[in-house]
Amino acid sequence: MAKSAQKKANSTQRFIEIVDIVDDIVILHGGYACLVVKVQATNFALLSPEEQDAMIYAYAGLLNSLSYSIQIVIRSKRFNVSSYLKQLEKERQLAKNPVFANQIAQYRDFVAALVKINTILDKQFYIVIYYSSLESGLSGAKSQIGVSSSQSLFVVGAKASLHSKAEGLTNQLQRLNLKSEVLGKEKLIKFYYDVFNDVNIDSQQSDNFAGPQPTDGGNK
Repeated sequence: MAKSAQKKANSTQRFIEIVDIVDDIVILHGGYACLVVKVQATNFALLSPEEQDAMIYAYAGLLNSLSYSIQIVIRSKRFNVSSYLKQLEKERQLAKNPVFANQIAQYRDFVAALVKINTILDKQFYIVIYYSSLESGLSGAKSQIGVSSSQSLFVVGAKASLHSKAEGLTNQLQRLNLKSEVLGKEKLIKFYYDVFNDVNIDSQQSDNFAGPQPTDGGNK
């Protein structure tokens, strides 16, 4: 029974291609590693035409400045408003002013009706930066043996390369007035758990963003 469980775990690990997570670095099979940057969304439609043009040009400049591959991941998830509706009902019951209570009830009914007609989606944006052991030459390719160790040459090289790339990328995102965050180990574990277990994720999610990617700068 134990052997069967171990075999199943190994098969699952091969499927998701993740070997280990060291700090903020995801170690992948085949001598690859990646770093995930979460980017705060902005409402492009609310910007003025001039602001929209400026953002488009800045985004084009960001892509043209990259000398390495990135992958943009958009996760769309149906937004559950049931807890929000319960909170509104609670506020209605606690309201001492009948007029105010009636306004809360009308707003609650409006939100409930809106959700029935339209699907409310929570969109999250991520940029995945990749590292290949080949970036460090032949010695780097050999060092991928035992990559689960935080002290391995592969992990050291991956950290140095990915953190350098991430710093340049976050500086470019600041020019777009977009806040970004490099996901640490705990958030990475939650992120990947949600990706592989949440059946409500929209199909806009990338199908293979955790897998090895080209490192010649050709795919951005």
